[in-house]
Amino acid sequence: MTLFIFVGSLLAAMALGIPIAFALLISGVALMLHMDMFDAQILAQNVVNGTDSFPLLAIPFFMLAGEIMNVGGLSQRIVQLAMRLVGHKRGGLGYVTILAAVLMAALSGSAVADTAALAVLLLPMMVKAGHDKARAAGLIASAGIIAPIIPPSIAFVIFGVAANVSISKLFMAGIVPGLMMAVALAFTWAWVAQRENVEPPPKATRAEVMVALKESVWALFLPVIILVGLKFGIFTPTEAGVVAAVYALAVSVFVYRSLGWREVREVLTSAAKTTSVIMFLVAAAMVSAWLITVADIPSDMIRLLEPVMGNQTLLMLSIMLLIVVIGTAMDMTPTVLIMTPVLMPVVREAGIDPVYFGVLFVMCNVIGLLTPPVGTVLNVVAGAGRMKLDAVARGVLPFMAAQVTVMLLLVFFPALVTVPARWLSGS
Repeated sequence: MTLFIFVGSLLAAMALGIPIAFALLISGVALMLHMDMFDAQILAQNVVNGTDSFPLLAIPFFMLAGEIMNVGGLSQRIVQLAMRLVGHKRGGLGYVTILAAVLMAALSGSAVADTAALAVLLLPMMVKAGHDKARAAGLIASAGIIAPIIPPSIAFVIFGVAANVSISKLFMAGIVPGLMMAVALAFTWAWVAQRENVEPPPKATRAEVMVALKESVWALFLPVIILVGLKFGIFTPTEAGVVAAVYALAVSVFVYRSLGWREVREVLTSAAKTTSVIMFLVAAAMVSAWLITVADIPSDMIRLLEPVMGNQTLLMLSIMLLIVVIGTAMDMTPTVLIMTPVLMPVVREAGIDPVYFGVLFVMCNVIGLLTPPVGTVLNVVAGAGRMKLDAVARGVLPFMAAQVTVMLLLVFFPALVTVPARWLSGS
């Protein structure tokens, strides 16, 4: 009954068009009233305590770093480098998109920010070259969702805090799956590009490649700093966010000189607005997380999943299917915040590695960013390309199928995640 009241009140509030953060608070109040324990002071304390976490400080700094990179020209230089390296191949602009997405993912960790930058820079170029606009938009959307998987990842920070799992280990565990997603997209694009008669641009000379590499080397150096610092324990993920923001600001202002102090103020304001939305969501979700624990809802979930608890593969498939369905109606951040406290006791009871589960859980959620009607990344590409959402949704289908295939491979072969993760994290 408690599970029904929590889910029912949450869905009812969302159906009325209430913002998800307030819907979470309403569902929390409904659950407290059902358990006859309503206390406004407890509610307020949990809201405040929800954001009182040192690891969550990584979110505003990574958001700021992403904003600076897009406005300060780092993203454009990454795209230019990718163009020089692989733009001359058949369907070259598609490979440019994928390579640029991987490189940018290692800089910001935000699917929305990376997708917006890729769509603005590359979609007009792909259409002008003769590529089908819907297919090009679908590729850009699918490449954009790599960002939350390759470190640094805001989604891993949120999951790590909600699940009490090492964020550094999540970062390291996401590298190989993120690269697998990129490879899957490249094979799918190769198949799609064969059906299009698009003349690729001429191959860049070695001098042109070296010029692009020289201009982008400062941007490329950032992920190296972060990964080396995390692997050798030089700084924590939160401190890595500070390093990323300060480094991006210094490079944009003093090296590239593409960001003036007036623009810095606008970037700070934009990052603060985006961060406030995420942090309010986190605060509201922590109320629900506390009540989920008090109401012992995880025990209800364990009983529901008991038929497959003895088989880790079937259990993971069941959970992934559940998350994909939820992802069609809810954005990634609230899904992670709501479902993590419900599912983690189930995962631990079944003996599944929490870091491995976290990677697949976030992967499922990012695939949800491609599924209408919510489909945040789809909406970003549709807005940037001035397209209808259904056209982008059709274009994304073959690429989403490739991402789902990668996810299924990781479900059936967990070592693809766990072995590289242990080696990279040194544990």
